Amino acid sequence: MSIRMRRAVAAAAASLAVALALPTSAAHAAQGEFRYTYDDSGNRAVGVLLDPDSRVCLTLPEVADPATTEPAFAPENFTGSTVTMFTGPDCDGDYYSLRPGGRASDRLKLRSVVFS
Repeated sequence: MSIRMRRAVAAAAASLAVALALPTSAAHAAQGEFRYTYDDSGNRAVGVLLDPDSRVCLTLPEVADPATTEPAFAPENFTGSTVTMFTGPDCDGDYYSLRPGGRASDRLKLRSVVFS
């Protein structure tokens, strides 16, 4: 093998090692907080998703079962990503988008989200 070929192989191997060493979660997470309000036995409570995964459907645990809970409401998107919110669990039903830094009123109901 020529010296030029060895250097090319070594450079490719080094590039691959660096790429594998980089954290992947940072590249696939919406950095920041997503907040929502929900009814907790007649009292308002606030739920928070911190640095949620991107491109993954997340059902909000406090309001996951439509048979036993009311949907969450009044979302606040303090992440750096747009969030799409769904009226049903498992990213089903009607959907709405909220830009980074956006807030919605108590009228917007949601049970699941996905961040872009």
